[in-house]
Amino acid sequence: RFSSNVYSCFVMAPHAVILRNMEASLTARDRVGIQDFVLLDAYTSESAFLDNLRKRFHENLIYTYIGTLLVSVNPYKELDIYSKKQMDTYMGVNFFELPPHIYALADNVFRTMLTEFNNHFILISGESGAGKTEASKKILQFYAVSCPSTKLLNNVRDRLLLSNPVLEAFGNAKTLKNDNSSRFGKYMDIQFDHQGGAVGGHILSYLLEKSRVVHQNHGERNFHIFYQLVEGGEDELLRWLGLQRNCQLYSYLVQGDCAKVSSVNDKSDWRTVQKALSVVDFSENDIEHLFGIIASVLHLGNVKFGADPRGYAILNNNPEMHWLSKGCTDTLANNQYKLRSALESDLFTPFTVDHAVYARDALAKAIYGRTFNWLVNKINESLANKDSSRKTVIGLLDIYGFEVFHVNSFEQFCINYCNEKLQQLFIQLTLKSEQEEYEMEGIEWEPVPYFNNKIICDLVEEKHRGIISVLDEECLRPGEATDLTFLEKMEEKMGGHPHFVTHKLADQKTRKTLERGDFRLLHYAGEVTYCVVGFLDKNNDLLYRNVKEVSVMRQSKNSIIKHCFPSTEPDSKKRPETVVTQFKSSLVGLTEILMSKEPWYVRCIKPNEGKQPGRFDDVLVRHQVKYLGLMEHLRVRRAGFAYRRRYEIFLQRYKPLCPDTWPNWKGTAAEGVQRLIKHLGYKPNEYKMGRTKIFIRHPRTLFATEDAFEVCKHELGGSCSEHLAVIETCWRGLMARKERERRAWAVKVIKKFIKGFMTRNQPACVDNSEYLAFVRQNYLSRLKDNLPKTLLDKNNWLTPPPIMQETSGVLGVGKKSKLIYLYNLQLKLLTSSMFKGKKENYPFSVCRPFLDTRISEDDINVKVLQMIQHERIKYSVPVVKYDRNGFRPRLRQLIFTQAAAYLVEEAKIKQRIDYSSLKGVSVSNLSDNFLILHVTCDDIKQKGDLVLQCDYLFEALTKLSLVTSKQSCIKVVQGSVRFDIQPGREGFVDFKSGQESMVYRAKNGHLMVVSMEFKKYVHFSWQFQ
Repeated sequence: RFSSNVYSCFVMAPHAVILRNMEASLTARDRVGIQDFVLLDAYTSESAFLDNLRKRFHENLIYTYIGTLLVSVNPYKELDIYSKKQMDTYMGVNFFELPPHIYALADNVFRTMLTEFNNHFILISGESGAGKTEASKKILQFYAVSCPSTKLLNNVRDRLLLSNPVLEAFGNAKTLKNDNSSRFGKYMDIQFDHQGGAVGGHILSYLLEKSRVVHQNHGERNFHIFYQLVEGGEDELLRWLGLQRNCQLYSYLVQGDCAKVSSVNDKSDWRTVQKALSVVDFSENDIEHLFGIIASVLHLGNVKFGADPRGYAILNNNPEMHWLSKGCTDTLANNQYKLRSALESDLFTPFTVDHAVYARDALAKAIYGRTFNWLVNKINESLANKDSSRKTVIGLLDIYGFEVFHVNSFEQFCINYCNEKLQQLFIQLTLKSEQEEYEMEGIEWEPVPYFNNKIICDLVEEKHRGIISVLDEECLRPGEATDLTFLEKMEEKMGGHPHFVTHKLADQKTRKTLERGDFRLLHYAGEVTYCVVGFLDKNNDLLYRNVKEVSVMRQSKNSIIKHCFPSTEPDSKKRPETVVTQFKSSLVGLTEILMSKEPWYVRCIKPNEGKQPGRFDDVLVRHQVKYLGLMEHLRVRRAGFAYRRRYEIFLQRYKPLCPDTWPNWKGTAAEGVQRLIKHLGYKPNEYKMGRTKIFIRHPRTLFATEDAFEVCKHELGGSCSEHLAVIETCWRGLMARKERERRAWAVKVIKKFIKGFMTRNQPACVDNSEYLAFVRQNYLSRLKDNLPKTLLDKNNWLTPPPIMQETSGVLGVGKKSKLIYLYNLQLKLLTSSMFKGKKENYPFSVCRPFLDTRISEDDINVKVLQMIQHERIKYSVPVVKYDRNGFRPRLRQLIFTQAAAYLVEEAKIKQRIDYSSLKGVSVSNLSDNFLILHVTCDDIKQKGDLVLQCDYLFEALTKLSLVTSKQSCIKVVQGSVRFDIQPGREGFVDFKSGQESMVYRAKNGHLMVVSMEFKKYVHFSWQFQ
């Protein structure tokens, strides 16, 4: 007798055994490394850590655990590990049962949330290009597939997924390190109901890099949406926005000299964004105004300033001003003079050229930044869950990683401050979760030494003394504050701090590595040197007040601008908060959100700077391992016990190692494990028995156990080979007997079918009854899938077998009647959309069925038929035509073909009207039956408009609208209708209500049509019926 666990080891291929679970992979640890860094023997060694990461990377094993933390290395190539099959494999599986994968982490978070009914978050971090955005997408895609599915839930799922391409278009850009770098931080909450269905979501954004709108470094681009609009926008849209399909024409798009990127398809991404906007519930008006703003930013960047003799800025005749104030975008104002004066002066003080450029750029950044916030809020409205019952939440935090560039400015300072705060939170939560697990299992907690980065956080954020306070003081104080005075104030307050140094405070050796305008912070991840140039300007981020007034002006037609720049704002005397203070407040709010949830982590690593598959740069990876705090996290996880497993799992795997537990243990799992480790000779200091788990202190103890298990498997396999042969023989015999029975049944069925076919034309009997039943069922099944969809498909009816002739005829008549009814109903709906509530006698027409035609082809003259039959006649109706001069009535036939309308008198075609020349059709709002066909009349030889009277007015006009596809050209008018007799000559038809219906030529020369008042008309009509 064998347990399924051991038997599977015999029949699976060696590589499959390796992939079975974490313990199984230990047998190949020399080649593919260890799946969990916690099992590294030299866990304090960075070199051992890197060596393990490198081994796995070269085997395309990009995921590795540190406990429940997932380390992900960007492979820079497609790997076949994200298919639907892979998702199914990881659904509902124990976290360590399969190889490390982002799906394993996502599934474990999801199942823990459902089981414990509490909130969780997944923090995804790493530097630009490490794969954070892709990791976030993979998690969302996993939940989209694994969550319960209904029409409502699918709608929420689609909006959650498609919010990504929208935010990427407006918030991502090409940088030197990444072609799709997120230039903002994003926290997304996914809300689930008690069954695990995704029912809503909410997004928070942090610190959009607005300066990118007006300036890009060499080799970088502006935000994707600008290039997508210019390269992918439809010609008509670009004309409407005043744009040309050439990025080189726009100042804000060419500063990085990198408008085209081989890895980015702007045209394809444009189509994706358009689809996503419609799914995420943006109205057409929202989309028009949104792209109007994007175009306005581009036009604003092309606004150029000259200087007058006094050196003040002036705007010459600039075509961009037209599009900003009078063009279709109409975003900033509809008064070009006020906009011009606002860009040239601050209240009563004229600008210099430099100040004017600053004002222009400040306005562009403010418009884009606030529009981005509006965009996020709009997506949140679409994702909002209307049900007020309690929901559980999984949060996804895709935040910028620690950044160290050649020149580090204000943005890097904020980003690295954010990473310091998150590192502080990370260590606190990790220690907390470790301590809680030990306490829950009844194991004594041993204090863990670690670097506490509170000293660095205080250096940045301490009230009245921190860098943020000093920066805000310099921004707000009166007088000439500059970036250098800010540096001097920091030197006064922070001189002597062990983690702060400047050129002035440094020793002789360090001073050589610092410029006079630099300061250096010793972060937990290492030293970073910041250049103070631009700190005050970027922290202030102020608009000149009158520019802000112009941008709202209470006259802008753009609803988004009105929302982003409320009319009350310019009148507020309170100075707005600085950027860094707003960011600090956001981080406090984010920390509170994260502290209320259970944490999970994904740490993304970039293996090389060149985005090359298969290349592992040790220096670069070592640097990232350090600033991601991975060694610190590993030390915390390894401070007590390296390995912990539930008793049931440990016993199931290793029970063959002890005669008392093999093949089946009768007692509790804890007792079985105790008996097993006693047999294996574990020393008391090598393990601890918890309430539900065994804790093993050293990896070498586990490795020895796993090696012993490998030897045991081979021994068991040799002794059991005879039993396996017997099992195989029995199994083959069973399969052979089943195959014989199946073939005998098949022969019997085939014989019966052949006999039925041979007697199919005879009366029903025992021999052919089953065959005839099969023929009936087969015909009806095929007929069900091939029923005609419209009346035009009447020749597509399937030819029935003889036995189904009568049934087929009855079904055909019934189907035709249904199609006729549906076709009439469609026509009536079309008539209703054109005339309901507009024409008095429309209600009377509702009960009268429409016919295919009112004149059969037999009643049309043969000569006329010969002339027009090639155009296929669609509808014919008798009409009364009134002469253009004198208005004499004459009986005529009105015939609609595919190409034109014909007015026919017996054998003569009196007038042909091409549908392309049909300008419109006019009818009155009264109860008469008159219609006027307006035609293009450029030549004096051409006949003018037609004045007709038709008893089947609504039917005829509905047919005309269908044939011409010009429903909008049929107009219901009041009073008089003007018509063209010929070029330069016009006539009129006047309509009014009266006691009885009359048609006559009035004294003013107009044709007067008098129709009965509607109430009398209806009464007369019912009497007539």
